[in-house]
Amino acid sequence: MLLATWNVNSIRAREERVRAWLREKRPDVVCLQELKCEESRFPRAAVEAEGYGVALAGQRTYNGVAILSRLPLEDVSAGLQDGEDDMQARLVAATVGGIRVLSAYAPNGESLGSEKYQYKLRWFTRLRRYLDARFTPQTPLALCGDLNVAPEPRDAHDPERWASSVLFHDDARAALKQVVGFGLLDAFRLKRDEPGLYTWWDYRAGAFHKNQGLRIDHVLVTEPLARRCASAEIDREARKGELPSDHAPVLIGISP
Repeated sequence: MLLATWNVNSIRAREERVRAWLREKRPDVVCLQELKCEESRFPRAAVEAEGYGVALAGQRTYNGVAILSRLPLEDVSAGLQDGEDDMQARLVAATVGGIRVLSAYAPNGESLGSEKYQYKLRWFTRLRRYLDARFTPQTPLALCGDLNVAPEPRDAHDPERWASSVLFHDDARAALKQVVGFGLLDAFRLKRDEPGLYTWWDYRAGAFHKNQGLRIDHVLVTEPLARRCASAEIDREARKGELPSDHAPVLIGISP
């Protein structure tokens, strides 16, 4: 199985790029984030024409997540389902080929000390509770998405500069580590351990061409899948050209 995750930064603005990429890479399962559209405006027919079923949690203007799959999507659910009054579309889950796949879009957090940053930290705590309530570390599970945190210094082009940002602050990294502590492993790092590999670059100041980025998009897997991880790639080519997303897709090969 080829499993991918990609923050497309507006599916309607990037529809043709996404469709072309699906035809080129032919991933079996793709987790998308930051759709920025209601479910009724998602290009479902166009995606289905490429051979993919769709599980979707949309939201007008902001957020929105989806799972596209060439295999049947089973037991689809949306949200953290913890009783909190939270209308933000940040999680959709489905079982695909015996694997529970979660497409997640963690809050950015805006700025340290802000209400949005506190929401971000709480959201990670809620996500850990979600995992604890439904799964065990032996469940074949893949948490995929833009988690808006670079876990380690090697995941940031300038760790000192980013230390005071919502994407690399100690508290944000600790919040993500709490989720990983459920029993998750970084599928990309199982195969690629070198620094300088990023998934997001600011649109400004030539950051992409200077490779001044962060690795904030992740595929986190439980041990049963970690044993089956065969390959890992960040598709930098998808970040090039006209009107790209500011994120590049991450692709993980899972052996049978």
